[in-house]
Amino acid sequence: MPAPELVLAVSYTGAVTGYTIGNDISARSIEVENPLYLPQARLYRGACALGPCILLADAASNPKTLEIEMRINRGDVLIFQGKTDLAQMKRTFEELIDHLFRENDFASGVFLLTGTGIVPPDNVNLCQGDVIEIEIPPIGVLRNVVE
Repeated sequence: MPAPELVLAVSYTGAVTGYTIGNDISARSIEVENPLYLPQARLYRGACALGPCILLADAASNPKTLEIEMRINRGDVLIFQGKTDLAQMKRTFEELIDHLFRENDFASGVFLLTGTGIVPPDNVNLCQGDVIEIEIPPIGVLRNVVE
């Protein structure tokens, strides 16, 4: 199950330095069995992708006005499309960063995935060769092919 997210590039001091796109993919079949299995559902090669670039914080006038769109294509067929905007987030970036930094130090900074607002229905399962595209203008499009 893909999880399209805005990602904050955060300095070692806790300041937002930029933004990018994240795809935090989980194995839905493992995740739904038991909430305690969530770590196992997200720890495998290819479970998280970032990119295609970092939009510097100074170049983003108001990131809460950005929209996220996700498309899943199987061959030439669009099997899912969803869209949301960051204004729907319940927590502020500052709250998320504060919570992350409470018990952790990041000497080189950190990428913080902010959470997903688009979840495909249960009948949409990824197959090998599916293409996931997550778009956040003006950052660009993160494109993943399922292995």
